[in-house]
Amino acid sequence: MKIFIPKMYQKNIFTINYNKLKQAGIKLLIFDLDNTLGSINETVINEETSNFLTNLATNFQIVIASNSKKKRVSKFCLNSNIPFYTFSLKPTKKSFIKIKNDYNLDYDKMAIIGDQILTDIFGGNRLGIYTILVDPLDIDFKVSKINRLIEKKINLKNGIIRGNYYEKN
Repeated sequence: MKIFIPKMYQKNIFTINYNKLKQAGIKLLIFDLDNTLGSINETVINEETSNFLTNLATNFQIVIASNSKKKRVSKFCLNSNIPFYTFSLKPTKKSFIKIKNDYNLDYDKMAIIGDQILTDIFGGNRLGIYTILVDPLDIDFKVSKINRLIEKKINLKNGIIRGNYYEKN
């Protein structure tokens, strides 16, 4: 069940200790889009998040890997210079391998930040990517609601309690 446990769990992208990630040798941050960078109802990236990611880009390479379709992701990223990968099929290895190859990095130099254990955390842990769980920003899609029910069982077995934030070494 360790495959479902994130290395870090934080409230949102703004509360993550990015200095710790940099010290750990992380070079690339992979962000999930829906309910991590923006709510499912947001059609474009908001100014606060855009500015935050721009500042992070001085220390890290930044990409978005989303299971959403290209139309949704490209519209969200329209006013930013953030590279993105659409229809990622997380938790499959497909997009993670493509990102690794595109940026010529080992998996241990990458971190994924997302709100779902069954897609973001499971997918990243399968390859040795540093995984960071954040709380969802908004209500979920119907498919995500099913995932959340399964996540509750996984969380109970692994001692993850939503709202009890932590970092593991």
